[in-house]
This record gives sequence, C-alpha cells and structure tokens, in this order.
Amino acid sequence: MRPSPEASATVDPSVTEGHGLVARHTVYACVTGSRAFGLATAASDTDRRGVYAAPAPLFWRFDKPPTHVDGPAEEQFSWELERFCELALRANPNVLECLHSPLVERVDDTGRELLSLREAFLSRRAHQSFTGYATAQRRKIDADLRTHGAPRWKHAMHLLRLLTSGRDLLRTGVLTLDVGEERERLLAVRRGEVGWPEVAAWMDRLRAETDAATDRTPLPPEPDRARVEDFLVRVRRASAGVVG
Repeated sequence: MRPSPEASATVDPSVTEGHGLVARHTVYACVTGSRAFGLATAASDTDRRGVYAAPAPLFWRFDKPPTHVDGPAEEQFSWELERFCELALRANPNVLECLHSPLVERVDDTGRELLSLREAFLSRRAHQSFTGYATAQRRKIDADLRTHGAPRWKHAMHLLRLLTSGRDLLRTGVLTLDVGEERERLLAVRRGEVGWPEVAAWMDRLRAETDAATDRTPLPPEPDRARVEDFLVRVRRASAGVVG
C-alpha cells in the first residue's frame, strides 16, 4: 500500500538521509543470519547487513551523519564505516560475522580493502565479547524457562552456534560461519526435539571449551588498530578530496 501524503510528510528527515547514504555510499553488503550460518529453512528471513562510508563533508556539520541505519528494505541494517570499524576492533560478534559472511552481495574498492583487513580486527578480545554476548542470551533463556517452562528453541539453537563459532575462532584464529556437519543437530534443537538438560549441558561444555581455548589461542592480544585507522583516514581523505 502506498503511504498517504500526510504520512510521507511526517517522515523523519534523518531517516531519509540515512536511507540515501545506504543507497549511494554502501561499500560492502552481505547476507548474514541463518542463511550465512547454513541453518536456513523454508521459513527463514534474509538478513542483510552492510557498511556505508558517509562523505567526509557531512562530518563538518553540527549534525553528524548517522552511525547506523535501519532499512530501507526489511531485515536490512547498515553501519557507517567508522562505527563498523570501532565495533569490529572490539570483536563485536554481529559485526565480525558480517565481515566474514560468505554471501557477499555488493562490494566496491573500499569494501574490498575492508575485507582485506579481516585479520587486523581479530584478537583475544573475542573471548570476552563472544562469551559476554552468550551470557546475556543465556540469562534470557533462563528467564523463559522460569516463566514459560521451556526456552525459545530458536534462541537456544543460535546460542549454541555462537558458542561453537567463538570457540573455534579462539582455537584456530579463523572465524567460520557455516555450521557444517552440526546443521541437523542444531535444527533438531530449534524444533524442540532435544531435551533442555542435554541442550544446557551442551552449552556449558562449549563455554568451558571456549575458556580453555583462550589459553592457547593463536590470536594476538590486541587487534591492529593502527592498520585499521590508517585505512579509515585514507578513506576520509579521499572522500574530502585531500591529496597527500
């Protein structure tokens, strides 16, 4: 249904600007979520994530460009390049998964250089970020158990996937999204075919293995912030037309 003129007149200008930035200045876009994890079913949404590089002159105003944008399509979310890099340096799981998605839909020269920096973002910070996110999700599942007597099985499946991904990242130094041979076992959890005691024990085992992997991880203690910052500054300088 086409929106009425009255509805269009009340659209927040910042939303319009954000959608324009995504449309004109996206440097990298991909599919994440179940489709990138190898867990998609016929009912799965297509989660799209991206990175846009706002033109440098927009930062000279009092009102800065948005750090992130919802839309314009359903299940679409994008980060401004600087914000994306900040979160990736902190080993934010959602951002790292975006950066490592095997399902790339759009990429330009800036996006290709961003992808070439994947290893620069990885560090032992991943232990804290992945386990911290997992702990928060486990609390929500425990709350569902107390309130409803059962977890939301989809959330339980994704928590298991996240813990597995974080453990393997710390073990190998490589972030792999596709669950591979674990697909059917994880989908069985989603369908509620695995009892909660078994699922809880699986989560606890993965958490212990993740903690143990930290002691022997090949990942460096800190990400290569200088390398990432050099990239970001060059992108801004090129956007502003600054030479040298």
